[in-house]
Amino acid sequence: MAQATKTIGGPSPESVVTLEMPVWRIRLMLLWRSLRANAALFAENPIGLVGLAIIFFFFLMALAHPILMATVWDRNVYHPVVGIDQTIPFHPSPPSPTHLLGTDPLGRDILSQLMWSAKSEFFLGTVAALVTLVIATTVGAVSAFYGGIVDSLFMRLADLIIMTPVVTLLIVLSTLMNVTLIELAFLVGILSGFGGATIIIKSQALTIKVRTFIEAARVAGGSNTHLIVKHIIPNLLPLSFLYMMFTVTNAIFLEAVLSFFGLLNIRMSWGLMIHTTEYCGYLLDLKRWWLIFPASLSITFLCAAFYLVGRALDEIVNPRLRRR
Repeated sequence: MAQATKTIGGPSPESVVTLEMPVWRIRLMLLWRSLRANAALFAENPIGLVGLAIIFFFFLMALAHPILMATVWDRNVYHPVVGIDQTIPFHPSPPSPTHLLGTDPLGRDILSQLMWSAKSEFFLGTVAALVTLVIATTVGAVSAFYGGIVDSLFMRLADLIIMTPVVTLLIVLSTLMNVTLIELAFLVGILSGFGGATIIIKSQALTIKVRTFIEAARVAGGSNTHLIVKHIIPNLLPLSFLYMMFTVTNAIFLEAVLSFFGLLNIRMSWGLMIHTTEYCGYLLDLKRWWLIFPASLSITFLCAAFYLVGRALDEIVNPRLRRR
């Protein structure tokens, strides 16, 4: 008997689906085709590429720090927390061949602190974004599918979180409890997941709920859990990934604010670098620019980079913004 085939992505052999192929392979091929198409759209967006380049630069900084500490830098001098260069009589010292961005008022290397903190910022943003992804996607899908009291309960909770000043709430929590980086990531993720992101994703889930393939799956005997997990949530993930980018920006900003006020129990961060500068009385001393500008610009550029990537992804996810 002849083998039936169906072309899904072009004339190449890997784009042809046969009836004898396993379902997982067909889904993988469809996913790969979708990723390639979206990557091509993303590559046409200059702001997305700029944001991605900035993120990659800071990612390289985070990767390079442990390598430099193990091979080039003396731990007693360049450790970002306890390292002190005792060969320099006065600190803070200006940039030099030994310390490319100078030292802080405690004698620690600024460049080493920047590179160390980049790793912390990526960790914070990643955890907060993943928590937001899980909560917002699940709550949005469940609210749209069941409606009624379930929807009302989650939407009123979202309204309450939106009306709450997040910075003020985190400041109060930080004064009442010992907040570390991982705890801050979960707090930001939970607040973002149950907040505005849930409302947007729920509105998208409502449009998916009424599509014909949902009714077909229901007629075929699919349970409510099957419909939500297998059909609604996968179609919500593109929008959820978009809001992950904005959550990363929000998490980095909130960490900088709380660290500036000295309210977090963390070893080193960009916000803590600015706090040290302010605590030692150099915050407005522009002659010692290396104490304030490297950390401030790092916060600004990394937040802006994730925002730019999010805007570029928005043009891919949102059909109204997508170039035709």
